[in-house]
Amino acid sequence: MIAFITALVVFLGIAFFKTGSSTTSTKSTNKIPTVGILQLQTHPALDAIHRGIIAGLKENGYVPGKTVKIDYQNAQGDQSNLKSMSQKFINEDADETIGIATPAAQSLVSAAGKTTPVILAGITDPAGSGLIKSDAHPGANVTGTSGESPLKSHLDLLRKLVPKAKTIGIIYTTSDHGGEYNAKKFAKICKQEGVKYKMFTIANTNDMQTVAEKMASEVDAVYAPQDNGVASAMKTLVSVTNKAKVPVIPAVDTMVKAGGLATLSVDQYQLGKLTGEMAAKVLKGKSTSNYPIKVISKGKMTINLSEAKKLGITFPKSVIKEAKTKGVIYK
Repeated sequence: MIAFITALVVFLGIAFFKTGSSTTSTKSTNKIPTVGILQLQTHPALDAIHRGIIAGLKENGYVPGKTVKIDYQNAQGDQSNLKSMSQKFINEDADETIGIATPAAQSLVSAAGKTTPVILAGITDPAGSGLIKSDAHPGANVTGTSGESPLKSHLDLLRKLVPKAKTIGIIYTTSDHGGEYNAKKFAKICKQEGVKYKMFTIANTNDMQTVAEKMASEVDAVYAPQDNGVASAMKTLVSVTNKAKVPVIPAVDTMVKAGGLATLSVDQYQLGKLTGEMAAKVLKGKSTSNYPIKVISKGKMTINLSEAKKLGITFPKSVIKEAKTKGVIYK
């Protein structure tokens, strides 16, 4: 009897151990990955990138709430928020993080060290921002996408739409690396083309009203590069320049919708979607260190008919045709 009871206890113990091991294994297998998405602030271009990221992840099998946990954080332009939110992702052991806008990406890279993968979402000049070694060989744990504005095409379009413009105003945010990079590169192209220009800067969106009023009194047209601060204050900029009958040629389609005249814009949603696709591949095991940055630089024609009417500008037929066939028309 004693031998029988001993054998039974041993048998039940082994069965319990196997069941417990099986349960643990199942939980481990069923654990879904966590992706932290950090966005610098709210404005249409960055929001479009965010929507594209989610779409790209979905198309590659990562459905939020089902096969992936998305922790989305928006710093609303606050640098201290960027730091705490980046650390939050590390504390919760996120499988990878995605940075929308250069300051967000820089904060994530700083927090991640050399371990957690960081995916860049449409970052202008990622190498110049200190985020990677080069587009072809990012190195370490960082890769992603870059949106390179077609700056020469922007200048050509401005000259076509405002042929009598003698001086172009170029405005950017001093704390936005991408904005400064684009503005200075555009100025260099103007100089090469023999076009007169003046540079104007804002420290933050609160400066836009005052700076825009000064700029509108000194120039014949304005170029607004891909810049988060300028994009966020686009409506303020346009409200000032419209009174002075000074057209604004921005870099991004969402800025045209907010009152810009026209642009050749990299599609921000598609840029985000490509980012989501890359993020999905990294989740599936692809190494970031040998995964080149993907750059989109071809723009689509986007025009604003109501803005043209306010300014008394007539779009050339070729521009309207291109917007109808390959771009976007805001009425």
